[in-house]
Parts: sequence; C-alpha cells; structure tokens
Amino acid sequence: MDGNILVVDDEKIVLKSCEKVLAPEGYKVSTVASGREALDLLDKNRYDLIITDIKMPEMDGIEFIRQARKKNTDINIIVITGYPSQESIREALSLRIVDYLPKPFSPTILLDVVTRAMEMKKIGVAPQPDVEDYTEEIASKLDAIIKKSRNKLGSLIPVLQEAQELVGYLPPVVLRHISRGLRIPLSEVHGVVSFYSYFTMKPRGKHNIRICLGTACYVKGAEEIVKKLTENLHIDVGSVTEDKKFSLESVRCLGACGLAPVVVIGKDTHGSVNPVDTMDLLTNYQ
Repeated sequence: MDGNILVVDDEKIVLKSCEKVLAPEGYKVSTVASGREALDLLDKNRYDLIITDIKMPEMDGIEFIRQARKKNTDINIIVITGYPSQESIREALSLRIVDYLPKPFSPTILLDVVTRAMEMKKIGVAPQPDVEDYTEEIASKLDAIIKKSRNKLGSLIPVLQEAQELVGYLPPVVLRHISRGLRIPLSEVHGVVSFYSYFTMKPRGKHNIRICLGTACYVKGAEEIVKKLTENLHIDVGSVTEDKKFSLESVRCLGACGLAPVVVIGKDTHGSVNPVDTMDLLTNYQ
C-alpha cells in the first residue's frame, strides 16, 4: 500500500490508533488535533485521503470539510464520529464524503474502509460535485428502485443492476444514494461494485466493447486486438471515445473459451476474432 493520509481528531487515542493501524500497511500518516491545523497542512502537502472527526472544538468537522473542499475539490474524505446523528451524516454526505465510521471502530473496519477509499482514488474516481446523468428525475427513480427492494434479503446486487441500467454506470453519487437508501455501509456497496466486472463506475459509450484477456484468449491474440482498438479509437482501456460512441474494457473471462479470442460489443458476442480484422467488427456500430 502507499498514499498520504491526514487524520484529524481532537482525541489523541484516535490519532494514535489510526497511525498504529495504517502505518504498518505502508501509508504515510499525518495526525493533527484540530481542523485549523489540518487546513494549514493542506496548504503545504498533498494528501490522498482525509479522515476527520465531526465533533471538535473551535472548528467542527463539517466546517473543516467545507474549507478542505475549497483547497482540493477531489480529495476523498472519511468521517469518524461518536455522534452519528442522521442530520450530521446527511450533511457530511452532501459534502461528498466517501464513507463514515461510528466510534468505536475496529482496526479491521478502519483498514477496510481506507483500502476502498484509496482504491477509488487510484482508479481516478473522486467524489463528484455534479454528475450530468444524475438528475432529480433519476434520483426519484432510484428511490423507487430502492424502496421496492429495501426489505428483501440480498437486495444490493439487484438494486445496483437496476441503477446501472437506469444511469448507464455507477458514479459515486449513485453509490452514496444506494448506501443511504439500503442502509448499507458505502464501503460494502463499493466493494461489491469493484468485485463484479459487470458493474462500472465510469461512463460507458453507446457501444461498450469488452475484450477477454483470459488465458485462452490471450494466447490467441487478444492483446493484439486491444492494441488495434486503442490505436484506432484513440483511447485507453477503461476510457470512452470523445463522441461517446465507444468505450473499451478488458475482462478476465467471458466464459466462452471455446470461441477464443472473444470480443463482446454491447450484447453481441464475436468469437474467433482475427486480430487483423479487428476494426471490421465495428462496421455495424458506426
């Protein structure tokens, strides 16, 4: 692990606990006892993640987050609090925190939440102030999806599936909406989205191209197919073309090894693809 983490809390035991848990994992941990001290450090240093208490003297955590957002709009923030009132958490969520932990918390839970937050940072997913596809109408439809599944066992994956069909992908604002609606920790929601290749947190093009890089496909030229597509579409794997017509993904397995190498465009599966003819696959999707 690597990354710089700033922990803000007026309780020394919390600061020491966070440092004790996170430093052995390879994180560089800075600790301060007040929001004002933290703001000074933000002027001098770059941090990948902030962990902050809400209830602190002089400047509370909510005001600190507001000020921190002015200095770095994209930084991921986790809230820890011994007073997890619905009002305070709702306000913190509106400021685009990625998760919160009620005190006391175990080392395992802390490490899990931090790991997820850092993974979001590494893949370039930051809390977004405005997502074009997240309108009031979409929010209302998400509420309806959540309401009909809230009390059902194993509701998270079906809700995520419907949400992705509705929005097209699962940006952080949608994950937070689902987390609140199902009363499931954001770290758990993000963990499920990260685990299943079906889900994506990045926008997809009108035609999403998935290339299998499993062993059978790889030995039959899948890497050359990827090269052809990235060069001709002028995008990297995980990106979308400027006209939003195509997006490109690689997956570990598509479950069709007998057809290797396999390329899936939207819902269409193309097997035994000759790398030389790769671009011909897109003819009917232009």
